[in-house]
Amino acid sequence: MRRLFIVNIFIFFLFSFENFYCQKLNNSDFILKKALSLKFEKPDSAAYYLNKGYELNIEKKDTLSAINFLLELATIHSHNVNYGEAYDGYWKALLLSEKSKDIASQTKVYQGLGWLYSFYKRDNEALKYFNLSINIRKNLPKTKTNLAYLQSDYFSILNLYRVNKNYKLAKAYLDSCYQIKNSYSTNSKSYYLEAERGILSGFDGKYNKSLEILNESKNHFEKKDSGYLVIIHALIGEVYRLKGDFNKSISHFKESLNVSNKLNRHLNYKLIAYEALSDLYFEQNKLNDAYYYLKLAKIRNEEIFGSKSENNKHLLEIKDKYRIEKDKQEQFINEQRIKDLENEEKVFFLKTTILSVSIIFLLLFGFIWIKHIRNKHKNEKRILSEKQNLRNQKQQEILELKNKELTESALRLIEKEEFIENLKKKVEGQKGILDTEVIKRMLKTIQGSPNNNWKEFEARFTTINQSFYNNLKNKFPQLSQTDQKICALVKLNLSSKDMSSLLGISIESVHTSRYRLRKKLGLTRKDNLEEFISSF
Repeated sequence: MRRLFIVNIFIFFLFSFENFYCQKLNNSDFILKKALSLKFEKPDSAAYYLNKGYELNIEKKDTLSAINFLLELATIHSHNVNYGEAYDGYWKALLLSEKSKDIASQTKVYQGLGWLYSFYKRDNEALKYFNLSINIRKNLPKTKTNLAYLQSDYFSILNLYRVNKNYKLAKAYLDSCYQIKNSYSTNSKSYYLEAERGILSGFDGKYNKSLEILNESKNHFEKKDSGYLVIIHALIGEVYRLKGDFNKSISHFKESLNVSNKLNRHLNYKLIAYEALSDLYFEQNKLNDAYYYLKLAKIRNEEIFGSKSENNKHLLEIKDKYRIEKDKQEQFINEQRIKDLENEEKVFFLKTTILSVSIIFLLLFGFIWIKHIRNKHKNEKRILSEKQNLRNQKQQEILELKNKELTESALRLIEKEEFIENLKKKVEGQKGILDTEVIKRMLKTIQGSPNNNWKEFEARFTTINQSFYNNLKNKFPQLSQTDQKICALVKLNLSSKDMSSLLGISIESVHTSRYRLRKKLGLTRKDNLEEFISSF
């Protein structure tokens, strides 16, 4: 029973540990720390964890974390001269960074690609990617982190020119590195820059100064970054070789190899050390040793760059997968853009058609509406004009009727006067028993005077033709009362005889008055007096 209990406890702890470990493997930060702790001691295990972290973040759609895992993975492969895998990691990271528009990650990828191209002596491509990173960093905010990365870009170009023995440009970029460093920090030295300053002093023939600077850098890296001693010992060995102290030069190149093998760091410098040792032994006429290191250099070169290398054979000419993928993407984008432009053209054509039809419709509608309004106004004017004409016609008819009645009334007055005048003549002819004086007095009371007859006529005329005298006076103020009376009688188309009876004057006086009136009105023989008077 006791043994069974112990077994159960063991199984419980085993499952607990497995669950805990599985939970940890789902934690991105834990995976990254684990990978970095194995980075140099067990690079294959570190690569496994980094791949695991990359896949986990892709599933979580955390693109920025996925890019960071790819960059770390590419760096590990690069340090272990597995440039093919490093290259794959960089272009995957670049595609993700461009998709997510993560500019900071793009600069890191560009710098990594620049280093890879520099290892293969493709300097133009290397400089292109280094400068791409620099151009982006220059436009970013001047924070300490961004300036540090900008300095590392300049440092990369400095290293490229120094390896290619272009010491003038190497010094220029070293000065740029110091300027950038001093812009964000002046408190401490950068021994990475100091090491470059030391080796460049050696190439200038300042061997003692060069060795002083490089030894100070060596002391620093022994405490802070022992892996970088691979490069420091190689640089010191190079200065001693320039100085002619071959033994010390051989010693430092061998120390560079020892540190690289021990710490598994900067494995690409092993090829540099082998080639340097072969040359140094050849200078000392130690041909066996020279051949031995030459052979190692050849093997190492074949491992890294040779066609038989399983890791890097597809990088014999560095098949630019990124460029191929970019071409595919650009082709896809161009095709999509063409489709979008075609759709935009269709939409634009449709919009233009709809707009044109709408404008035509509006214009047509406006034209019809304006025409309708004009016809409406025209009809309204016509109706109003007709109504006004009817009203005027009616008023004219009423006026004519009243004038006709007035004329008839005037004629009755004239007939009454004539009747009385005839009766008076007959009575005067009878000289019998009739008392003629009495009859005359009776007739006189019946008969009105011409003045009274005219007043009665004029009162009725003015009532019917209210504005006649005013219009006549306004246009012809020189007309006398007699002239005005003649005008009124002419308007009623009375004859000269009737005028003389109504006015109590002779016919000759009427003719004379009409003649004078025509002169005052400015009429000629051809002008019709009746038509002229009727217009008032």
